Amino acid sequence: MKQLISILCLSVILASCNTSEKKKIEAESSDLLKLTYLQDLEGNNIDISEYKGKKVLVNFWATWCGPCKKEMPDLLEAQEVLKDENYVFLLVSDESVDKIIEFKNISGYGFNFLKSNKSFQNEGIYVLPTTFVYDVEGELAEKITGMVAWNSEEMINKLKSI
Repeated sequence: MKQLISILCLSVILASCNTSEKKKIEAESSDLLKLTYLQDLEGNNIDISEYKGKKVLVNFWATWCGPCKKEMPDLLEAQEVLKDENYVFLLVSDESVDKIIEFKNISGYGFNFLKSNKSFQNEGIYVLPTTFVYDVEGELAEKITGMVAWNSEEMINKLKSI
């Protein structure tokens, strides 16, 4: 019985950190303005409409997710490469602000880290990392689940084309 429970727990953990699946958004696209549940690390609500007119990459991650942490250096490099391409990178966690701040301080990553006031499951996010990329109109252009080489030439070109 203990082995069965261990196997089930391991399956859940592995499923929550998928490292390879990519999906193209189809007709059920969402828009940027629906992200009304985000706060900065000081507890201020984020007015997501301020980002309309920009390309916005929203990466949903967690401090306990190995693939999330592993892709962050690539994300940081992509953020630097795309800074003149009208991009904003937002990294969103549904963990406590204290956990996010601790991770930010230890890692030293220069991201705009945000706190979600909704659980990821309530937003239909079941795999971490999951990334949404919005075009300048605020329409969802791409949804990518799993770890990605964000700094690859292929991905940079894809993001530039949005």
